[in-house]
Amino acid sequence: MKKQNSIRNTAMNLLARREHSASELLRKLKQREHSEDEILAVIDTLQVENLQSDLRFTESFINQRVNAGHGPIKIRHELKQRGVSGELVNAVLEAYEDEWQDRMSEQRIRKFGSEIPNDYSQKMKQARFLQNRGFSPESVMRLFR
Repeated sequence: MKKQNSIRNTAMNLLARREHSASELLRKLKQREHSEDEILAVIDTLQVENLQSDLRFTESFINQRVNAGHGPIKIRHELKQRGVSGELVNAVLEAYEDEWQDRMSEQRIRKFGSEIPNDYSQKMKQARFLQNRGFSPESVMRLFR
């Protein structure tokens, strides 16, 4: 019981700093050499008490990344690395579906100005920038048409 309190305290300290996915918590707590069974029991308890929520983490993470100018492809990849289910990511990203084109355009204007270049190499430079931010090649090409 004492060990579970220690795991819980460590988990609570991590969650106090920022939201974490259950998978991130598991990974970080395993690094502190706790047993996986004990960690999973603590995470289950935290979820029941609504102190850890993958939904809340996903919403917070996506909101932060969208505001930083990242696109859906990059956000989806980052969340997959953090152990969030694809279904949950898709459900939360759905709320932003109508905004991606405008947000991509804002990023292009912020970086390169409002005028769309006629020069092919400049268009490709801007397209690479937007694709690296996580916007799909199809949506980027649509922006330049």
